[in-house]
Amino acid sequence: MSGASSPEVPTEYTTTVVIGSGLPGLAVASELSRRGVSSIVVEGLLSQSSDPSRRSPLPDSSDRGERNDLLRLLQAYAASHELDIRRSTFACGVSRTSGKGAPALQLDPHSGALEARTARVPSISRDSAQRWVIRTERGLLVADSVVLTGCAQNQMRRLLRSLGIAAGQNAVAVLNAIGLYLVGVADLLAPSTREIIRQAKVAGNAIASSGRTAVA
Repeated sequence: MSGASSPEVPTEYTTTVVIGSGLPGLAVASELSRRGVSSIVVEGLLSQSSDPSRRSPLPDSSDRGERNDLLRLLQAYAASHELDIRRSTFACGVSRTSGKGAPALQLDPHSGALEARTARVPSISRDSAQRWVIRTERGLLVADSVVLTGCAQNQMRRLLRSLGIAAGQNAVAVLNAIGLYLVGVADLLAPSTREIIRQAKVAGNAIASSGRTAVA
């Protein structure tokens, strides 16, 4: 039918989207909950979940018992506080845009690489502020900040290069300034449980202190 408008994409708004529902993601969501910050946790990146060759580095054997115990505690906290954990939802794409064509961080669903590109997403009409837009199979999640968990070092380096950010001491600060936080970044071995909790606390405190709140 001529002139028919395309169906609207289901869109939800929250303060923070956490990508990854493992220990780092649950730790961040718990920290945000304690600070009164709303969040939605999705299972992970679709490209990583569908590619068996992409596996998370294993934690040190001496750390596994502590990690498993903490994971059970975080799962119990999430259940008792009714955190929004969506284990069947995956992030298919991530972009940061004001609703018009703008430089954005976007996930390539085929390679799993995070790259800065120009992207168009449906207009976000609530206000003119830049926000993060996470595409899922069910629609869009719009948030003021994103926490990416379980990101490997090589992915992080590609991310920094694509954003034009030089790797170094200030790289994390630059990412945080645009509302992107990394927790559980891994190299050959996964970070220790204590390091993950430290990173989660730092991210949770930074997001809470930024004054970002979900749009009602």
